[in-house]
Amino acid sequence: MLQRFYPDNEVESAYELDYEGLYEKGYRGIIFDIDNTLVPHGAPADDRAVALFARLHQLGYGTLLLSNNKEPRVKMFNDKVGSKYIYKAGKPGRSGYEKAMELLGTTPATTLFVGDQLFTDVWGAKKAGIVTYLVKPIHPKEEIQIVLKRKLERIVLYFYHKNAERRMR
Repeated sequence: MLQRFYPDNEVESAYELDYEGLYEKGYRGIIFDIDNTLVPHGAPADDRAVALFARLHQLGYGTLLLSNNKEPRVKMFNDKVGSKYIYKAGKPGRSGYEKAMELLGTTPATTLFVGDQLFTDVWGAKKAGIVTYLVKPIHPKEEIQIVLKRKLERIVLYFYHKNAERRMR
């Protein structure tokens, strides 16, 4: 039952993924969460985010920001990175992910999702058939509803890691 929340991949940071290698494997679109995935909650795009998106676009990726936030928040970040975006996305519902792939001109087989939350980001992307990358949250300061979800995420990740250990034996 918990497997529906398990990420396909777990990495330290969105900035450490091998995007070149993933492009060689045929991926062409990347959907990103913003808050605590790319920058601390509520922060504008920083130099590191701007450089990442420039690199991704130069490689040939289409990028899209998928956020449950309102448009002013998403637009503020996007103004510096030049990506497509969907605000009030309704994550973990599938429709936001499907609309994202439509805008990117990709399919689940050619799309990646990068986010920091299991119950919205990962679960929604998995329901849409997209390969997921769970990253560690950038900053510990979060809204109260997210703090509560993090406690439940720890339980799910405990079993995820325990199952991964068993598979490696």
